[in-house]
Amino acid sequence: MRKNILITTGGSGGHVIPATIIYEHLKDKYNLHLTSDRRGIKFLKKEKYNIEIIDTPKLSRNIFYLPFQIILFFNSIIRSFILLKEKKIEIVISTGGYMSLPLCFASKILNRKLFLIEPNMVLGRSNKIFIKYCNKIFCYSDKIKNFPDKYKNKISTIYPLVRKEFYETHKLEKTDEKTNILIIGGSQGAKLFDTIIHSIKEISKKYKLKIYQQTNTDNFKQLKDYYSSNTIESEIFDFNANISDIMNKSNICITRAGASTLAELIFMNIPHLAIPLPSSKDNHQFENANFYEQYGCNWIMNQNEINETNLTSKLIHIIQDKKEYLKKKNNMKNFNFQNSWNNVNQKIIDTINEN
Repeated sequence: MRKNILITTGGSGGHVIPATIIYEHLKDKYNLHLTSDRRGIKFLKKEKYNIEIIDTPKLSRNIFYLPFQIILFFNSIIRSFILLKEKKIEIVISTGGYMSLPLCFASKILNRKLFLIEPNMVLGRSNKIFIKYCNKIFCYSDKIKNFPDKYKNKISTIYPLVRKEFYETHKLEKTDEKTNILIIGGSQGAKLFDTIIHSIKEISKKYKLKIYQQTNTDNFKQLKDYYSSNTIESEIFDFNANISDIMNKSNICITRAGASTLAELIFMNIPHLAIPLPSSKDNHQFENANFYEQYGCNWIMNQNEINETNLTSKLIHIIQDKKEYLKKKNNMKNFNFQNSWNNVNQKIIDTINEN
């Protein structure tokens, strides 16, 4: 008889994307349900998943709002409790974030098995609360920052979670004379991305470029006009585009350091310049980028030290130094040597069944 599993997620794509990947790994073996808050719904194709919406209020420091939010929080725990009972859920899998807290609390109350996912190189605060009670936590390394030593035995290391379409995408060797630069992460840090496009303008005076840039649809015309006025070929796309196809056309990437984006770039063997978001909780984006930098897969720049001059210089160095570029590609291939969908699938299912 197939077990009933609930995957809880929400908030940002950094939480939702790993949840959808886990869903794909488990859907043929178990009866699956998925919960998200309203923010996370925009990252989900509703027709593909059994979705329940459970909104978790973020507790405010404003003492006037706090009592009302506490009531809403306990209401979300009650709703989670009812959902687990009604759906006869035996296993809860959480991708972390405060929006997962009610279902984790409910799983503890009902003595359901709990598995956690930590895609970042720093243990998230929600996961830290429940590390004591979980059966296992899936991580990409056993050297996660802020991880309590006494619970290290709960870590189940897996290859970084990558969407199935990436495994199905044939990795192309780019042979044209253009340098195809992919820019990812334009939803935060507008000032940084202004600096990036001005550096691109300078580089285009020396090299033939094509730019692929991810941004909000509100910025499409402005970016298109900028690149066109500077005679730079470009393709602007939003957050719903088929990113695996776009990555496959790219030589170099400039990116933030979210766990899912870095995992996909590494898998596609794309050397990249990571610019971690300085305001990320517990500086986890820097730790994510640093994890791969230790394997020789990327370059890192500190956003607070970036200006048009040093960014332009760095990008020119990346384009010109073919030896270093190819070495990074080779390091990524070595990192992913045994990373197959089936290997990751088997590790996840074995871990769930053993516990």
